[in-house]
Amino acid sequence: MQSTPLGAQYRLGALQQMAEEEFDVLVIGGGVVGAGAALDAATRGLSVALVEARDWAAGTSSRSSKLIHGGLRYLEQRDFGLVREALTERGLLLNRIAPHLVRPVPFLLPLRHRIWERFYIGAGVMLYDTMGGARALPRHRHLTKTAALRRAPGMRSDSLVGAIQYYDAQVDDARFVMALARTAAQYGARVATRTRVTGLLREGGRVTGAVVEDLEGGGRIEVKARQVVAATGVWTDDIHELAQLRASISVRASKGVHLVVPRDRIDLRTGLISRTEKSVLFIIPWGRHWLVGTTDTDWDLDREHPAASRADIEYLLEHANAVLSKPLTEEDIEGVYVGLRPLLSGTADNTTKLSREHIVASPAPGLTVVAGGKYTTYRVMAKDVVDAAVEDLDTTDGAKIPDSVTDKVPVLGAEGFAARWNERGRIARRTGLHQVRVEHLLRRYGSCVEELLELIAADASLAETIAGADDYLRVEAVYAASHEGALHLEDVLTRRTRISIESWDRGVSAAPEVAALMAPVLGWSEATVREEVERYLARVEAERASQARGDDTEADAVRRAAPDLFDVAHGAHGGVAGGGAGAGAGAGAGDAAVDAQACAAAPENRR
Repeated sequence: MQSTPLGAQYRLGALQQMAEEEFDVLVIGGGVVGAGAALDAATRGLSVALVEARDWAAGTSSRSSKLIHGGLRYLEQRDFGLVREALTERGLLLNRIAPHLVRPVPFLLPLRHRIWERFYIGAGVMLYDTMGGARALPRHRHLTKTAALRRAPGMRSDSLVGAIQYYDAQVDDARFVMALARTAAQYGARVATRTRVTGLLREGGRVTGAVVEDLEGGGRIEVKARQVVAATGVWTDDIHELAQLRASISVRASKGVHLVVPRDRIDLRTGLISRTEKSVLFIIPWGRHWLVGTTDTDWDLDREHPAASRADIEYLLEHANAVLSKPLTEEDIEGVYVGLRPLLSGTADNTTKLSREHIVASPAPGLTVVAGGKYTTYRVMAKDVVDAAVEDLDTTDGAKIPDSVTDKVPVLGAEGFAARWNERGRIARRTGLHQVRVEHLLRRYGSCVEELLELIAADASLAETIAGADDYLRVEAVYAASHEGALHLEDVLTRRTRISIESWDRGVSAAPEVAALMAPVLGWSEATVREEVERYLARVEAERASQARGDDTEADAVRRAAPDLFDVAHGAHGGVAGGGAGAGAGAGAGDAAVDAQACAAAPENRR
């Protein structure tokens, strides 16, 4: 399948179409659930618009533990249905939906008691192995202490008496969300980032669309829709404020902090999972790095840019060092990232509880809201919210809306991936790239790799690595801007790639080159290139400074001091917007100045 490039011209066309047409479904929020809902609706044959205030996965969906898992802890709570559901989704993602982006990862689960714990946890892991349907991963193994230390020589000998080895899966969370959005566009959805919802349209008591502000080019449009779906994560309460409704779902934010350290700092041949008194400690292999996480603390400060404090970092180092023979120090940390979990904290009578993890509600006719859940079961959440939204819709010929088919729909790059993977040696010989580079591209782009190879064929310099980030090729920055909807430098450094957390300088060295590669694609002037780089450097400086502060309040104040994207572009903006949210508490629909022509005629980007 030839992909639909989400370049600047596509975005202008999508906004023009949003201003002129009425859609069956408008989805607000470009996180994993919102992008999944857009794909679900589009593959049922519905006309779909998807808007996101920042970038694809800019909020929680790019800052997770990057695991696709069933949730061992739910077995202890006897929530077998939830575990079975998540494991079924894990199998679909591994085998059908995204085999290029989701891959197996082994974990070691250390045991601290010789008999009862091995029996108790072993029985749970055996059940975990058998509940996911078709075999997708190797079965677990019981290990003696000696065998466990052979797989994990970097563990303290006194931290275990034995272990169980089992498998789960991991994903590049931000790339997967972007792939979902691109796949939705492939099936006819009109999708656009940097589009903030500032109000909801109404006719009588029914919600009939939204007022959307184009944060890139200026102007506002009215997007009309028969049904509006809100998948806005930790911004869920803001949707109720826009609708001027009592919240039918209440969501609170829980902060999860992760550290990134080089692979050579921890001597393990496997991932590691261990309980702490407050959370779970993960040490997860991530390319040439480890992810160490996570925390679980309430957060009621800035939701767009949650900050890690010194206390968070010390907490993670303390608990990691409790099981590692060679302690980690702050000098070992390459990167830090922070995500906010949207946890359900209340429901109303008109709410349908679909699982322990997520809820779908219809607070007003024409408006359906989904909240809670976890990354692994995004597809089920998307299906459930679209099911609820289209319950009273009919097709143009009066037939019932088709059921969801997303369990059978691969995301862009999955179709033909296995064959391309088998051809990787031949691709390397044909292109002159080292096979390791070809494998890197295949694991990130799947069968779309030919589109990048065509760019390299036209400009051989794009096969070179990015200065200061030699895991990535120059072509990836160009492709991010031309095909993957990246509109700003931070989109590439933090989400299309992971340079911002995988390099010692947080992407400072790479920033000028990446901006220069994006410039001709997006029509940037030299002044815009400088502005993009300066803003990114200010962000890095603020993040580093915040991580030296003792508590959340101090860290938040320092992080917020960095200039935000649209503070610079359009002056300080009102309301609240977030990646995965797409909604802000701005003017109501009746007060909005709607200027469809201004949006449609906006320049491709700021010159």
